[in-house]
Amino acid sequence: MAKSRQTKTDKVREMLSQPQGASLEAICKATGWQSHSARAVLSGFRKAGYTVERSTEVKNNKTGSVYRITVSPEMAT
Repeated sequence: MAKSRQTKTDKVREMLSQPQGASLEAICKATGWQSHSARAVLSGFRKAGYTVERSTEVKNNKTGSVYRITVSPEMAT
């Protein structure tokens, strides 16, 4: 029985579905993508019907954006 392979987009979707969400930096580190590619995937999720929310959080005296999927296309119907 073959294992199904998890794509980088699947990994990002999983990260964004967690309650803590994920920063752009964390997405880039997990996928090896540059920041413009990570932002493009976020746009793709939005176009596919996901609600991706951005919040600002402070961690280690640094302010950054954290992204979370709050509604998936399946939940919207």
